[in-house]
Amino acid sequence: MQQPRISSTLLDRLAAVVGTEGIVADPSSTRVYECDGFTLARKSPDVVVLPATVEEVVGVVKVLRDADVAFVPRGAGTGLSGGCLPLEAPVMVGTSRLRQIREIDLANRRVVVEAGVVNLHVTRAVMGEGLLYAPDPSSQSACTIGGNVAENSGGPHTLKYGVTTNHVLGVEMVLPNGDLIELGGGVEDVPGYDLRGLVVGGEGTFGIVTAATLRLLQAPQSISTLLGVFDSVAAACHAVSAIIAGGIVPAALELMDQTIVDAVEAAYGFGFPADAGAVLIVELDGVAAGVEGEVAAVREHCAAAGAREVRVAVDEAERATLWKSRKKAFGAVGRLAPNYCTQDGVVPRGKVPDILEKISAIAQRNQLRIANVFHAGDGNIHPILLFDQRDEDEVKRVLRAGTEILEACVELGGSVTGEHGIGVEKIDQMPLLFSPIDLRVMQDLRKVFDPNLRCNPGKIFPQPGACVEVTKPMRQVPL
Repeated sequence: MQQPRISSTLLDRLAAVVGTEGIVADPSSTRVYECDGFTLARKSPDVVVLPATVEEVVGVVKVLRDADVAFVPRGAGTGLSGGCLPLEAPVMVGTSRLRQIREIDLANRRVVVEAGVVNLHVTRAVMGEGLLYAPDPSSQSACTIGGNVAENSGGPHTLKYGVTTNHVLGVEMVLPNGDLIELGGGVEDVPGYDLRGLVVGGEGTFGIVTAATLRLLQAPQSISTLLGVFDSVAAACHAVSAIIAGGIVPAALELMDQTIVDAVEAAYGFGFPADAGAVLIVELDGVAAGVEGEVAAVREHCAAAGAREVRVAVDEAERATLWKSRKKAFGAVGRLAPNYCTQDGVVPRGKVPDILEKISAIAQRNQLRIANVFHAGDGNIHPILLFDQRDEDEVKRVLRAGTEILEACVELGGSVTGEHGIGVEKIDQMPLLFSPIDLRVMQDLRKVFDPNLRCNPGKIFPQPGACVEVTKPMRQVPL
């Protein structure tokens, strides 16, 4: 077996903490960890360490501290911005073996779970009690809570219920020096600074989250899921605006364009019309009597916007198939091209038609196919750029188009990410939102937790001294 670039002595010390079964060091095996869902950037770690307990995480981090070795945390690897890429860190610390649900507190509607617990398993653990965990990323059957905390993940039901940070009461975390700390707790409001909120969305740059205390919600009494079929994306967007303007806040408002509809229909056979320009998924939940009235109102709004038909899922099986089609849309895209890259910008809801028009122009200018599936209710877009990674010129055009899409989002008053994070993918776009001083303040804050920048280095921020604004070559990140 070819040895990794780190020393055999360090390997032995790590194995003493986690056992040989917790060490992945063969290059043919570490290659599995070379990227997350952002496949345009790849780098294999020298070694992957898989602790099975919090005590082992502490032990591993202390060994790396003593050896002055950088490391990168990794959950399930379902991220989409290269957040767990081991750029400047030879050691990857995976949390996938931390799978315990430590406590289910029904009276206070909270649950304490370890970082490796799969998102969907949290709801499954409490659904018999009429409760649920609201954040539901499209990858919820695979993604884990640790990664959700790192990226502040969202999902289709963000519109009504909010993203991960709205449902995390506290986190347990191992600092880069090996200290085990708890931030927040089991109550709604903890005195002092909201350090819990700082860690949620910190992309693993403050330490390794090992567990989280999550808020549970009462499952709604009634759920009704509608499918609106439109001749164009613009018409579907008008329906979205009308629904919100009418005072209705659906649990979810999701839009898929014709390219995506064709792919998911071929994959799952839900029964989407082959000639639909766009489909809109509207989910309403709450008290049964209220939901009935909202269903009627949504039908009217969709019809007024030009919907050719509006269907209501007749039972739970049909509803599940409809959501499967939406949440597995990214997988179905594999039928359209050998590779794809998913962007993650945000615009004000009323600007969705504008950004879609710009995306169409960007696709034509760069000679690319771009499909669209997104959270229409909150303006979080997910244009999917289709390409063949074997074509170097096409890859360059994909990267250029991705940058142009994010620049357009900011120009329209939005942001460069809604739920996928910055990672390595969007570092160069951070100056579109933040001044050099802003970036320096954030990096100074990071150093409070990690003075030597050994935890997930090379992520989120442009390197000191690097040019951060193409049009002003002398504008640099302060050294």
